[in-house]
Amino acid sequence: MTLSDDLNFGEQGGEFDQETPASPVIFGIAFTPKIIGILVGVIGLAGAGYILLNLLMPAWESYQQQQAKNSELQAQIEQKKANIKQIDKVKDELAQAKQQKVQVLGLFANEKTLDTLLLDLNRLIESGNTSTSFSAVRAKLNKFVPVSQKPEAVTDGSLGLQVNGKLQRSSINAEITATYEQTQSIIRNIERLQPLLIVKDYQASLAPAESRSPLDKTPMRVGPEAINTSFQLQVLMPVSAEEIAAKAAPDAPKK
Repeated sequence: MTLSDDLNFGEQGGEFDQETPASPVIFGIAFTPKIIGILVGVIGLAGAGYILLNLLMPAWESYQQQQAKNSELQAQIEQKKANIKQIDKVKDELAQAKQQKVQVLGLFANEKTLDTLLLDLNRLIESGNTSTSFSAVRAKLNKFVPVSQKPEAVTDGSLGLQVNGKLQRSSINAEITATYEQTQSIIRNIERLQPLLIVKDYQASLAPAESRSPLDKTPMRVGPEAINTSFQLQVLMPVSAEEIAAKAAPDAPKK
């Protein structure tokens, strides 16, 4: 071999370039830049999928659970607000019912009004008398007799089955003498009295003529005719809650 043969690298270098590949080869696959780019992309997608499955999905599920919990708590809050409003409404209705009960009970009589009923009735009768002549008819109360000393419980259903045992009444037999107009006015005024009164067994008849004067005993009717009117007043009173409870409770066993 000569020196010129040893220095002839141009031809040998061409053969070297043809035999040696430009890209690395693994398992017979040449990893060209294109293939390497595809592999990097696949690895990136796999990494993104791993992050999605192991990091983002648990976080998303936790977020969904928190949203559901918040919705449940908000529903509970709204329900409590509605309950509070309902309680306030019930309190208002209870206060209104108590006020109505007081008003209704005010329509009935009590021991005090029963004691003053005679005075009230006599005042109503006397208020119908005006300044007239001596011989004119003057309205007057002839009789006021209680049927019993103590009120009796209403249990006969005469006022309705719903009030049996809840009301008691005191009956009074009364009789007045007055003209027709005076009697009509007296009955109307009785109905306007505060305690609830029932007028029953109403009967009327002409009153006998009165004498002209204390000296002249001859009966003579002057002016409008007088009418004797008898009736029964029934005074209604509520039975107290304590009395109702006592009657409803079973009798205690005797020792």
